[in-house]
Amino acid sequence: MRFKAPSRALCVGTGTRGFSLIELLIVVAIILILAALAVPNLIRARIAADESSAASSVRRIAIAEISYNAAYPTVGYAPDLASLGGPATGCAPSSTTACMIDSVLASGLKSGYQLTAVGFSSSGGVNDSFVASSAPQQFDSTGVRDFCIVTDGVLRVQPGTAGGVPAPDVSTCMGYASAQ
Repeated sequence: MRFKAPSRALCVGTGTRGFSLIELLIVVAIILILAALAVPNLIRARIAADESSAASSVRRIAIAEISYNAAYPTVGYAPDLASLGGPATGCAPSSTTACMIDSVLASGLKSGYQLTAVGFSSSGGVNDSFVASSAPQQFDSTGVRDFCIVTDGVLRVQPGTAGGVPAPDVSTCMGYASAQ
């Protein structure tokens, strides 16, 4: 009996080989190199987005402080960040929960930044100045700059530091450079 080779039409893949181990390793190496190039750009983009959010949040807090001062002239500027906010639902405006900013912003943490707002009284009475400020929660991961605004309404910025905290008072914020 003689063996007859099957016809070519029935042998799918005859004469083809798979990829060698070296070829697969080269493809994996190329993918890893491309990923290594892309990751720093993604981190920089994330930091830029977090910093933009922090600057915007400080501006919103400053606007809320001005509104609070107009709404509660016997208090002046809000004594703290929590006084500008309120509960997530069913907020009833008062001097302790003014409902002027959302509950996320009033929590003091947003987009990788810690936020603060403090009202100050130069005479011991009504708060006649304030500082609204932010600092990255994880330096060089969520941000690299600190932001603040005082009563004059000018956004100021300063390079942050590891373990940094938001500007605690007007004089500290006044030491920051004006944002361009």
